[in-house]
Amino acid sequence: MSKPSTPELKKYMDRRLLIQLNGSRKVTGVLRGYDVFLNLVLDDAFEEKSGDEKIKVGTIVIRGNSVVTMEALERV
Repeated sequence: MSKPSTPELKKYMDRRLLIQLNGSRKVTGVLRGYDVFLNLVLDDAFEEKSGDEKIKVGTIVIRGNSVVTMEALERV
């Protein structure tokens, strides 16, 4: 079995991202770290609920298998 390759996320480090998760959930935050499984560490994170409601969640770890899409919210 081959060794998993590290995702190319260096250019997104310390940038604000919108992460779309399974279950129609959305989280925005600043990318502070990641690993080969696409587990993400976000700082200053908010969970976006329906109707423009945002809940501050602070620093969080998101499991890679729950990530559907990632979008940079600032110039990379």
